[in-house]
Amino acid sequence: MAQLDDLAFFQRLAQCGNLTATARELGLSLSAVSKRLSQLEARLGVQLASRTTRRLTLTPEGELYSARGAAILDELGDLEGALGDRQSELTGRLRINATFGFGRRHVAPLISRFTAEHPRLELLLELTNFPLNLADHGFDVGIRVGRPPDSRLVARRILRNRRVLCAAPDYVANMPALKTPQELGACQCLVVRENDSDYALWRFVSGSREVAVKVGGRLASNDGEVITRLALDGHGVMLRSWWDVYRHLQSGELVALLPEWQGVEADFYAVYEQRRHVPTRLRAFIAYLEESLPGRISQPPV
Repeated sequence: MAQLDDLAFFQRLAQCGNLTATARELGLSLSAVSKRLSQLEARLGVQLASRTTRRLTLTPEGELYSARGAAILDELGDLEGALGDRQSELTGRLRINATFGFGRRHVAPLISRFTAEHPRLELLLELTNFPLNLADHGFDVGIRVGRPPDSRLVARRILRNRRVLCAAPDYVANMPALKTPQELGACQCLVVRENDSDYALWRFVSGSREVAVKVGGRLASNDGEVITRLALDGHGVMLRSWWDVYRHLQSGELVALLPEWQGVEADFYAVYEQRRHVPTRLRAFIAYLEESLPGRISQPPV
């Protein structure tokens, strides 16, 4: 069984990308991780990686050991998953990745309820600003907006969602008349700034028509919750996801603009790697999200 332990160790090492992160992840000292890698290389008779404390680069032999090792561990996981399917109680571990806002507000509460119903499950939720590559970081499932471009991933839609153009009533009462998206250039637009561009590109659809408009304004932030706060305070117009603002729209704190032009769809998907056998715990968790999320968030108008 030492070979399987070595495969799992090297997979974690490759995913972490350096010795320091691996030591932190495994709860070991840096010297212990370095020594174990050296012992593994001595046993195999090849160098698997060149390394410093900050960076680890796989050699061709290391790339082969990592790729073939991942396949072997997946086969073992499939076997154990198939055996687990015969049990009535969900067991094992799930690693989940989601973005900060949606993860905090909706995924975390559902994980709390799901684990209360399945006390033998171990779940890890890691929140990030942007979705992470599942394979590189060892996640079982990612919760993200839009279908992934990678055809090797399976995407299950768990929530309908779209962007909504809106502003506070006080701002709307004093803003220029707005009849088309192109007229947003005369408005103070609150932009989520995710790069160094001087403007944002907002997209809208109306029937078969689609337009993209460059917008900008005096206020911007890299955090969506800050933008929502600024809009509520009457500083301008924003384009935000329905799930994030629908309560403010229902309460009248925000007013939807250009109802004949809708922001583009931004549905949420549970994404996981294709495999011959999907563990019961993963299928059950995704089904739970599909069933529970629509009850937490009213659906956007069609």
